[in-house]
Amino acid sequence: MVDDLGIGDLGCYGNTTLRTPNIDRLAMEGVKLTQHIAAAPLCTPSRAAFLTGRYPVRSGMAATGRMGVFLFTASSGGLPQEEITFAKAVKGQGYSTSVIGKWHLGLNCENNVDHCHHPNSHGFDYFYGTIMTHLRDCQPGHGSVLYFVTSYIPYKALTIGLISVALLHVIGMITVPRRAVVGFLVLVGVVVSLFGLLVYTFPNLNCFVMRGMEIVEQPYTSENMTQRMTSEAIEFLERNSERPFLLFFSFLQVHTGIFASSQFRGRSQHGLYGDAVMEVDWSVGQIMQTLERLNLKENTLVYMTSDQGPHLEEISIHGEMHGGFSGIYKAGKSTNWEGGIRIPGILRWPGVLPAGKVIDEPTSNMDIFPTVLNLAGASLPSDRVIDGHDLLPLLQGQVERSEHEFMFHYCNAELNAVRWHPPNSNAIWKAFFFTPDFHPENSSACFHTHICLCIKPFVTFHDPPLLYDLSKDPTESTPLSPDTEPQFYSVLEVIRAAVSRHAQSLKPVPVQVSPRQILWKPWLQPCCSSLSQLCTCERDHQIEKIRNKLQKE
Repeated sequence: MVDDLGIGDLGCYGNTTLRTPNIDRLAMEGVKLTQHIAAAPLCTPSRAAFLTGRYPVRSGMAATGRMGVFLFTASSGGLPQEEITFAKAVKGQGYSTSVIGKWHLGLNCENNVDHCHHPNSHGFDYFYGTIMTHLRDCQPGHGSVLYFVTSYIPYKALTIGLISVALLHVIGMITVPRRAVVGFLVLVGVVVSLFGLLVYTFPNLNCFVMRGMEIVEQPYTSENMTQRMTSEAIEFLERNSERPFLLFFSFLQVHTGIFASSQFRGRSQHGLYGDAVMEVDWSVGQIMQTLERLNLKENTLVYMTSDQGPHLEEISIHGEMHGGFSGIYKAGKSTNWEGGIRIPGILRWPGVLPAGKVIDEPTSNMDIFPTVLNLAGASLPSDRVIDGHDLLPLLQGQVERSEHEFMFHYCNAELNAVRWHPPNSNAIWKAFFFTPDFHPENSSACFHTHICLCIKPFVTFHDPPLLYDLSKDPTESTPLSPDTEPQFYSVLEVIRAAVSRHAQSLKPVPVQVSPRQILWKPWLQPCCSSLSQLCTCERDHQIEKIRNKLQKE
């Protein structure tokens, strides 16, 4: 799973200027899904859905406020232990399980060592990677993600208020005591100082690498991180080549704070972002070569995807575009336009899945859960709703149509849009109840807030909903109307009935991504040395291993 990779970034999905030969080879040797949909347009909820086969609103992993993901490692929210991941399910079938790379689903609950949300608590035997996502702060010279907080400050209202108070004081209508002015200035100074301290300490407190339960590097150096992760993945495959295994390789690239190792910098036509995509492709190639070397290719299912669409608003502090490409599709990450949720979906299993097959039917990243459980001989949980469907019959051509008649697209915990693929029809109807307000208006991104938001005043509600037929208008360029579509009202009636049935299947659960849960809590802060040392340490053997390898090359 690549982070924030656009469907248009890959050669096998139409890109002609960015070389991805190893991923393209996977597509040629396997099945390519062209309408593969992320269950959410943001990292944390999408990954929760991927691991559990359930819409994130069912597990409490869909936010109710403005922030839709975890921003601190010392947050108390995370994937609840009651949830069953595919790793937990296949572990019971004798599989060795590992996640290498980005987690972003929480760490601690009540103290800084309880690890209640750690991968080991969700069925993964082995973990090497980062608890948080990779951010600008983790990459020296790329600024801070916290700077975007200032874009939410109501400067205009504050300025008008201060000027009004000053004028009223001058003309004698009110009296502002000197003590109040001094107190206000002190308060501003304290707030600015605390914000500066937060920015200064953020990398040390949030950018660290763990091996198992132990922190082995804090803060981490990102430059060779993909090579280190690839080495860990190869070692895991070598250790487990004689037994059943499940490896979830979760790239830090190509998320904000773009990085690439020295071998790949400057190699692409698309700046540092393109270099990072090429390094990802190299890593995929290394893992595929390892499967062949260990004679595992013929009995290993490989799945390649992204967690959601590209971050179109990502511009470096030097003005370089660091976002990906959605291809023909509209918008990107954090939106439920197709560019935000239509992701690469490639599955290869020589001798079991046909080579070179392309499937246009709607599928979801939630489908991996029941597919993996079926292949491992594990039973689906009967005490909860599973929203994914086993992909194997569709992949092998036993059936021609996807089991997904309806798909529900959430923006955080708000139902944003619904997709309907009617039986015995080629139509793919999609209705939007609200859409993000782009800025600038003629763009397909939200540059004023750095990412599109799901709440007022950043969205426009639609009654009746905006309706598209993606089979005829995949770019979502022209909404239908009663004048242009005779079935307009009947389609919306069916969709509303489906929404009602879906709502009845939801049960109240504690929200894990609430403002209270994502807030930084000092007593939950992981630290591999001491706060006086800003938690710094470096004891990862992969660092020296990669250094020696690069010196020999």
